[in-house]
Amino acid sequence: MTVTHGSGLRPGRRGSTPGSGGAASGGGGARPGAGRHPASGRGAGPASTAATLGRVLALGLILGVALWAAAPLVSAGNWFGVGIVAVVTAAALYVYLSPRRLPAKYLLPTTLLLLAFQVFPVLYTMSLALTNIGDGHLGTKQEAIAAIEASSVRREAGSAEYRLTVAEKDGALVFLLADPARHRAYAGTGDGLREIGGATFGPGGRVTAADGYTVLTPAQAAARGEEVASLAVPVDGGAVRAQGLTRAYEGRATLAYDAGCDCVKGGNRIWRADDEHGRFTAPDGTALPQGWKIGVGWSNLTAALTNPKINTHFLGVFAWNLFYAVAVVGLTAALGVAAALVLHHPRMRGVRIYRTLIVLPYAMPAFAMLLVWRDMFNTDFGLVNRLLGLDVDWLGTPLTARASVLLVQLWLGFPYMFLVATGALQTIPAEYLEAAQVDGASAWQRFRKITLPLLLLALAPLLVSSFAFNFNNFNGVFLVTAGGPFPSDNPTVGATDLLITYTFRLAFGQQGAQYGLASAISIYVYLIVAVISIAGFRRTRAFKEVS
Repeated sequence: MTVTHGSGLRPGRRGSTPGSGGAASGGGGARPGAGRHPASGRGAGPASTAATLGRVLALGLILGVALWAAAPLVSAGNWFGVGIVAVVTAAALYVYLSPRRLPAKYLLPTTLLLLAFQVFPVLYTMSLALTNIGDGHLGTKQEAIAAIEASSVRREAGSAEYRLTVAEKDGALVFLLADPARHRAYAGTGDGLREIGGATFGPGGRVTAADGYTVLTPAQAAARGEEVASLAVPVDGGAVRAQGLTRAYEGRATLAYDAGCDCVKGGNRIWRADDEHGRFTAPDGTALPQGWKIGVGWSNLTAALTNPKINTHFLGVFAWNLFYAVAVVGLTAALGVAAALVLHHPRMRGVRIYRTLIVLPYAMPAFAMLLVWRDMFNTDFGLVNRLLGLDVDWLGTPLTARASVLLVQLWLGFPYMFLVATGALQTIPAEYLEAAQVDGASAWQRFRKITLPLLLLALAPLLVSSFAFNFNNFNGVFLVTAGGPFPSDNPTVGATDLLITYTFRLAFGQQGAQYGLASAISIYVYLIVAVISIAGFRRTRAFKEVS
């Protein structure tokens, strides 16, 4: 009994007697480093070298990306961004330079991508909704003052003239200015004018080349004519503006800011700062077009609910939006599943050809095909009327316009559902259907009780995601009907407008872009889609096993 207890039950020595070769082998196999010469370290050398090399490469990559991201932030004085880069870099070094923490090595990049492409855009949109940002309200008050003074520049007799060469640097437009009298060259941007060295001058005295700048050809400069005409290079008491594409002049500002009264003066008029709305306003109520960005609190969010121009038609647009998303998902899913079932039948021939033809719409660029469909629905020259011998104004009446956008989305969307359903059908065991057939179940009963539940297991999450996509399908409506047709007394809301196209028209209409208002309405749209999607996931029980 003593021998059995000492040899058979001791860990690492099962089935061997004390001191036997098996016991020695088992004990030696359990020891760390067994089978390796203690001096040579064979078996660990190449692996250790590869691991060290991998850590060095990871360190170089992390530091390289960190320096690349931090350099522009430091030059711009964005210390908050520099702090974020430092924290992310420290976390990456902590995770990847350690042989442990294996799960974190996979979770860290996923988490960073989630924060960068999901969380940050949502938070940034919410922050914009609390400001008046939009056309004329993009920068600070000082930037607005500089823009007001620069835009009011007028040429005076005897003002300085320059030979102009249009160039660019890092994608930004630059004026290369040559002063023939002094034989000097300057680079002018929206930030100011500075002298440059090493410039090459042509026969006419213009700059033909300069280090770090790309000189535009006449055709390239002409293509950016509006940008050239609007650029004003600020100088003391005025600005340098272009006169054509070859000359520039230094003019004087007709409007000037007076810090004493916190106002802009020009001629006999005064525009005082209105810090509540971020603009300069005259006593008669007129305001200068350049303003500045300020916080407006909940004004945009409440305006989306209380402004009659917005909420009057909100419920009608929302009802059509909801019907549109549900109808597109239902029609595409029904047609896709039906086509998949037909081609899945064992007696079907030419399956590969049919599948190729069905998938073709899915392979086409949706942007281009939407424009093609718009032309096909043309009343006078469209293929649909010509082919069917009809005279229907497809995009001119509310009913036919709505039918048109649904038909287009059905044509574009059902191949995706067909592909998913085809893959799901391949995973359904044939034994289930055979057993049901033996039990006397009809074809319809087999489909309803076996095939459809198993299909929904794969399709349900995709149906919810398809609903969320089509609820905000801007291109699907805007490129076909532009939201129309519109009633004659209200050009703001159309019969096929979705919430996203309605928001676009309100925020980017005739009065310029209002990014703050657009962000506020987009938050409501996001909440609506989120609530409906969560409810859809719970109702379909997409992540529960089918027993």
